[in-house]
Amino acid sequence: MKRKILLLTPALLMTIACERHTDPEVMAPASYSFERNGANTVYYDGQSERLAMGGEFASALKDDSKSATDLSELYANQDANGNDVDPFVNPVLNASTKSLRSKTAGSYLYFSSNASESAQIKADFDGWIQAQANDVFPNFSTLAAIGTAGQIADGSSVRYVNSLGLEYDQAIVKGLIGAVMTDQMLNNYLDPGVLDAGANLEDNDNGVLYTDKNYTTMEHKWDEGYGYLFGGASDGANPLSSLGSDDSFLNKYFEKVSSDSDFSSIAQDTYDALKLGRAAIVAGNYTVRDEQADLVRDLVSKVIGIRSVYYLEAGATALDGGDMGGAFHDLSEGFGFIYSLQFTHNPNTNAPYFSRYEVNDMLDDLMNASGNGFWDISTTDLRTISADIASRFDFTVNQVTN
Repeated sequence: MKRKILLLTPALLMTIACERHTDPEVMAPASYSFERNGANTVYYDGQSERLAMGGEFASALKDDSKSATDLSELYANQDANGNDVDPFVNPVLNASTKSLRSKTAGSYLYFSSNASESAQIKADFDGWIQAQANDVFPNFSTLAAIGTAGQIADGSSVRYVNSLGLEYDQAIVKGLIGAVMTDQMLNNYLDPGVLDAGANLEDNDNGVLYTDKNYTTMEHKWDEGYGYLFGGASDGANPLSSLGSDDSFLNKYFEKVSSDSDFSSIAQDTYDALKLGRAAIVAGNYTVRDEQADLVRDLVSKVIGIRSVYYLEAGATALDGGDMGGAFHDLSEGFGFIYSLQFTHNPNTNAPYFSRYEVNDMLDDLMNASGNGFWDISTTDLRTISADIASRFDFTVNQVTN
């Protein structure tokens, strides 16, 4: 009897090896709800606290009874010497060691080896805070004019601007959407450098839990990223039902973008990607995890780009109609969103859609082209910047404005 000898070619051996190491199948749950041994594993209280701090800070930026010190302490949750303070109305926030400033331009991917740029960005916010208190607040009763800070009518509302027409409070809040929420989410907690740091991969595979907690470190890092978008929701597992009303940061503007029929699925798509990515971590499928992280990076970045274009176009339209107050408000929001572009993340390049240099160049065109800021800015220039921003993304100006 002859024996048959089976010869395995290298290609066949590779196929068998791959089949033996096929990534586990991933099934996303209906909601962002994950348990281990019947107990919850999702935790992002730190992000919820920072969103709440941001809400109090945003309100204080409109209160002319606040001093520069008051505003700075709300931003840093400490005084200028690093001492503990109680700047918040909410005692839970006063008891917290968290702050907005400590997470400003603080992501692993963009700033762990770029402390100088991180310091420059923090200095931008520090400067705007000082200017709001020292230049704008004292002129709340003054009528704004070219070269004069003060108030300007915007329909039934009153806006308070600097001598160039910029509302610092809008620039700060919209700038924080990029410098804190977007940067921390996309470039820190969803980045493999954080998710896979140290023994995280091995620990996640072996079910090794974070000390005294019911989650692995990798699970927790992903949840913290989730928290910067949905951490203000009363129902964190099903946050889309209250989208837009949970905070004044990313959540609010996801709802605004989703209300446009051209982008109606963007919030759902982002939520679904975050769910599937978290489920992939539980399953130990890091290929799916990273695919979903890149999808989230693309969608969140897109929201920043869309709102940048939206406010530039709205400002140009208001100027065409002679509504200076409305235009200044739109352009101030646009200023903050353009500033936030440097914290976006293009999955194809692993870098922002616009560099800090490019962002500063656009902002310089907005504020210094004529020397008078928004007072005599060209609508042609606004629409040129708008088109330049849209060209980096997969949407058009017409989709944003129609």
